[in-house]
Amino acid sequence: MKGNFSQNPAYFQLTLFGDYGRLRYLFFTLCLLIYMTIISANMVIILTILLEKSLHQPMYVFICCLSVNSLYGSAGFFPRFLADLLSDSHFVSRPYCFIQIYVIYMYASCEFTILGIMAYDRFVAICQPLHYHTKMTIRKALTLWGVGVFYPACAIGYGVALSVQLPLCGNKLPRIFCSNWPVVKNSCVDTTHNNVVGQFVTVTTIFIPLLFVLFSYVRILIVCKRGSAELRGKALQTCLPHLVTFVTYSVSVFLELSLTRFDKINPIVTAVLSLEYLMVPSINNPLIYGLKLPQIRTAIYQRFQIKTKVSTVIF
Repeated sequence: MKGNFSQNPAYFQLTLFGDYGRLRYLFFTLCLLIYMTIISANMVIILTILLEKSLHQPMYVFICCLSVNSLYGSAGFFPRFLADLLSDSHFVSRPYCFIQIYVIYMYASCEFTILGIMAYDRFVAICQPLHYHTKMTIRKALTLWGVGVFYPACAIGYGVALSVQLPLCGNKLPRIFCSNWPVVKNSCVDTTHNNVVGQFVTVTTIFIPLLFVLFSYVRILIVCKRGSAELRGKALQTCLPHLVTFVTYSVSVFLELSLTRFDKINPIVTAVLSLEYLMVPSINNPLIYGLKLPQIRTAIYQRFQIKTKVSTVIF
């Protein structure tokens, strides 16, 4: 017990925000530019894949899903964060806080499940190429994506629902956005059930996909080692962007999980790592896939070139 009384505060206070003076406008401008970049870059990837018929293949469907997930996660963080940068008070209403927890945790979980599905797609394409078009169709890709979204939606929803029901004796969250564990730590009652559910959700939505990705790439490496130089080149071209995305995001999530469990960390370090967790993967995905995969890069270039020519003729 944390006290002799329990209450459910109407607001939570994000304590990592400080008085930045006029620097707040500089921080606001930089973060707004980053948010606009995330929206623009991911929309380019989404529209290119949707409009280019040659990209209507499972691998590109999953890349499109990653971009949609990046837009979803960014929308759950940036609008409120930008408002907080300009505000003198950093109180978040209770309903909004739990909605933000759900959106950001859903984004994190879906990112891993999509990356796990993409690893399966690459495994089938490289290790079982003769069966690829029967095992991996557009319909199956969309079904796998649906499952990869449905389970985190239910699991995260149940975990957040448990947190909503907790009686709380405090309202201070040492974060720049609402996070579940800091909320749970304000509880006046035992939270063993919440901890067990949280660990189960973390294992099933993060660590199992992570292990599956590692297993898939071990199998792919074994096949490539025995295969021809042409096979190794093709595998490197299609797998490298996925590996870079996977490693970048895994490091980001590991740092975020560490931040939520340890209190004695410098507030500036906590703020920077939290921003990295929500910004870098969302920018990294479209840049990596747009620059590294020639099919997407060519499609983007062709569409941009056509629009440029049309604009030149008009003017």
